[in-house]
Amino acid sequence: MKQRTVNCPQCGKSVIWNQANRFRPFCSERCKTMDLAHWAQESYRFPEPELPDTEHEENVKDRN
Repeated sequence: MKQRTVNCPQCGKSVIWNQANRFRPFCSERCKTMDLAHWAQESYRFPEPELPDTEHEENVKDRN
């Protein structure tokens, strides 16, 4: 059976994806810790959803 490999999200190194790699999807503890640090420092963020333009909606309601 062919071993599945993925790229480490931190450094891009090719990593075998199996239970023996306790740092997966990272290649090492260092990359895993660096990724956690980026989250803790808020370097990574989820985009905020776009809110509807309420001013436009109020103008449409006023016309009706």
